[in-house]
This record gives sequence, structure tokens and C-alpha cells, in this order.
Amino acid sequence: MAKFEVFIRSWWKLNKDWPNGIEPDARARKTHYAWANDEEEAQQICKDYNSKHALGRLSRKAEYTILK
Repeated sequence: MAKFEVFIRSWWKLNKDWPNGIEPDARARKTHYAWANDEEEAQQICKDYNSKHALGRLSRKAEYTILK
């Protein structure tokens, strides 16, 4: 049975040499937030988190991945 990990990360990092002072950072550190038993539950956890937390300048938000 697959398990889903919900994590938090920022999609941008500060860099004064880039336009607007930020650059993409898809390899940013992921911080574990929760476990989900199925994809629907993982999506709901992400929606709940993202609706209650401002993205901020660096676009910090919840995402999920499947673990087998």
C-alpha cells in the first residue's frame, strides 16, 4: 500500500542578482508536515494548510509525494 508524505517548502530563494531579488529554487529543503493514507487525503491536507498560511514572498506552501 502506498503512503503519501505532505511537506512544506519554498519555491523561491533570495538572490539580489535576479529580477525582483528572488530566483527559483525547486531543490529547496522539504520540511515534513504530515502523512496521508491516500492521494485524496494528501490533497486535502495541502489545501487546508495552504488556505490557512500566506504564501509570502518565497511562495512557501504544502505539497505531497507518494512513497512506495
